[in-house]
Amino acid sequence: MTDDTGDDAGDAPTEDAATDDAATDPDSSDAELSLERFHEALEAEERPVATASEVARRLGTTQAAARDALGALADRGDVDRLDVEADPVVFYPRDWGALATRERVVVFPERREIVVDRPTQYTRARLSQFAHLVDTSGTEPGTRGYLYRVRQEDVWAAPYDDADALVGALRSVLPRRFEHLEEWVRDQWRRAHRFRLYTHADGYVVLEAASENLMGNVADQHLDDEHLRAPISDTEAWVNEGAVAAIKRALYDAGYPVEDDRDLETGDPVEIELTTDLRDYQETWVETFLDRKSGVYVGPPGSGKTVAAIATIAAVGGETLVLVPSRELADQWRDELLEHSTIDPGDIGLYHGGTKEIRPVTIATYQIAGMDRHRSLFDSRKWGLICFDEAHHITAPVFSRSAELQAKHRLGLSATPVSETDSEEEIYTLIGGPIGADWDALFEAGFVQEPEVEIRYVPWRDEMAQSEYAAADGRERRRVASENPAKVEEIRYLLAAHRDKKALVFVEYLDHGEAIADALGAPFISGETPHHERAELFRRFRADGEAGSDRGGETAHDDESLDVLVVSRVGDEGIDLPNAELAVVASGLGGSRRQGSQRAGRTMRPTGSALVYVLATRGSSEEEFAQRQMRHLGRKGVRVRETNVAE
Repeated sequence: MTDDTGDDAGDAPTEDAATDDAATDPDSSDAELSLERFHEALEAEERPVATASEVARRLGTTQAAARDALGALADRGDVDRLDVEADPVVFYPRDWGALATRERVVVFPERREIVVDRPTQYTRARLSQFAHLVDTSGTEPGTRGYLYRVRQEDVWAAPYDDADALVGALRSVLPRRFEHLEEWVRDQWRRAHRFRLYTHADGYVVLEAASENLMGNVADQHLDDEHLRAPISDTEAWVNEGAVAAIKRALYDAGYPVEDDRDLETGDPVEIELTTDLRDYQETWVETFLDRKSGVYVGPPGSGKTVAAIATIAAVGGETLVLVPSRELADQWRDELLEHSTIDPGDIGLYHGGTKEIRPVTIATYQIAGMDRHRSLFDSRKWGLICFDEAHHITAPVFSRSAELQAKHRLGLSATPVSETDSEEEIYTLIGGPIGADWDALFEAGFVQEPEVEIRYVPWRDEMAQSEYAAADGRERRRVASENPAKVEEIRYLLAAHRDKKALVFVEYLDHGEAIADALGAPFISGETPHHERAELFRRFRADGEAGSDRGGETAHDDESLDVLVVSRVGDEGIDLPNAELAVVASGLGGSRRQGSQRAGRTMRPTGSALVYVLATRGSSEEEFAQRQMRHLGRKGVRVRETNVAE
C-alpha cells in the first residue's frame, strides 16, 4: 500500500555502507591518522566526539592503532581527550576551524542537520532555500560555523518546481549523497502536493485529495461539517463557503499544505499600466504570482518589491487594497504608483488617521484595517487584489479579515517573512508561499549591493557604567549595556572613517537616542516626532548634498540636506531611504531577527557600497543578541564578520 501518511522512511542500509567506504582507505598505514581523516570519521559517526574503537571501525583499522594515532594527534595539540565512565577516553578536535582553510560541510542525516565551517556565500544562499539556520558559533572572522536544520516547512516552501530540482540543490552543497535525507525531502515534497483546492464548473470550491486513503484518514480526522459540506467522490468534497482559510490551516497543521488552484475574483477593472521596465527576476516574480494567484515576494530592500507589486496590480487589472504598517509608507506607495504607472491620481485613495478615501486603488494602514468600525474598508469594494506590504506586520484582526478574503488574489511583500515567533504558517496559509527568496542571486547579478556587516564588540571604558551594569539585573542590565558611553566614541569613529556616506544610527531607548543625537549634532526621529517633521527630515536626508559637511557639529539648517539621522524603531522598516549607505546599530539588540535584518537592509541598494556596523557591549548579553540578529542575514547569503574594539 502507498504510504500517504508521509511517515519517515526506514534507515537506508546502503548509506552506512557508503559511509564506511568513504571513510576507509585500505592503502593507508594503520599508524598514521591525519586530522582530516579523524574529522571524516566523526562525520561518518555523526557525533562531535568519538572513542578509539569508533574511529578504528570507521577507518578500517585496529583499535590499538587508532588509539596510538589519536594519542599522537593529542600530543601535537590537534585534538583533546576526555575520560568518561562509559568508555575510557573520547577524542574531539581542539579547533574545528583549523581542520582546513576551505569550506567544510558535515551532515547528520538522521537528525536532518547540516554543519558548515567557513561557508561560502554560494553555500549559504543555497541552504537558505530549503533549510533553517539554527545557530552560529565562533567569534573570530573566518572561523564561524553554521548549523542548519532541514524542517518540513522549509521543504514545503522551497522555491523549486519539482522534487528533482530541490534534491539537485541539496546535492550541490553536500559532500556526497545521503539517500535517507533525500528520500525524506522527497516525501515532504509529496506531502505539499497531496491536497488541492479548485473551483468547480458550477462555481463552488472543491477539496481534492491525491488518494482515497488521504481523504478518508487525513481529511476526515482534521476537518468536520464546518469545513466540508458534502462528499462528491472518494477523493473530493464540497467546501463550505468561507471555510477555505480554516481548511488550509487545519491541513497545514496536520502536515499537508494545500495547493490553491481556485479561480479567484479580479474585481472591477482599474485603469493602470506599468511604465517602468522590470528586471528579469521581477518578471519571474510576477509570472509566478499570476500562476499561483497568491504569494509573498521575498527580497532585500532595493530589490524592487514595490515596483513588482505595481506590475502585479496592472496584470491582475482589478481594484486593489494595499495594506501598510505606517502613514509614511502609505505616502511612499502613492508616490511610487504615480512614478511607475499610468494610474490617474484621482484613482488612488489614502485611508489612515489623516484621511479616509476609498478609490480603485486604496492604501490603508494595518492599524485602521484592524478596527471593526472601519470594516467597510474590506466590504465596500469588490477587491481583486489585496497587497500586504511588510507582511510580517499583519495583526490578529487583519489576519481574521484576511481569512474572509480568500477569494481574492493575495500578495505579500517582505524582506523577512519569518518573524521571531516563527509565524510562517500564518503568512503562508492566509497569503501564500514565498516567491523569489534567493538574495544571493540578486547580489551576484549586481541588482542589489551586498552589505558588509560587522559586529563590533565595544569594551567598557567608564568604570561607573560598568559598576552600574554589574549591580543591575534583568531589563535594567540590558539597558545599561545598550547605553554604554563608549559607544558614542565608537559611532564618532565610524562616521569619521566614512565621511562620504549617508548614515543612519539606530537606537532602542529615547534617552539614548537624544544623547547620541546631541553628541553628533544630528536630528533624532522617534515615535514622538510629529508626522510632518518626520517627513521633512526624511526628505532632507534623501536630498543630494555633500556628505560629511555637518558631522560632529551643529545640526544643519532646515534648508540643508542631512547626511546623518539618529532613528528609533520607527525607522526600522517601511521607510524608503535609497541613499543610506551606512547603518550603525547602537542599541536595540534585544529585538527580533527580523528587526536586525531590516536595519541591515536599509543599506541594501542597487549601487554603491553598503556598510552595517552592529555595536555590542563586550561581556554582556548584547553579544548573543547581536549574533542572533545577524544570523538571519547569514542565512540569506550575507557575510558577517566580527571585531573586538581595542580597550
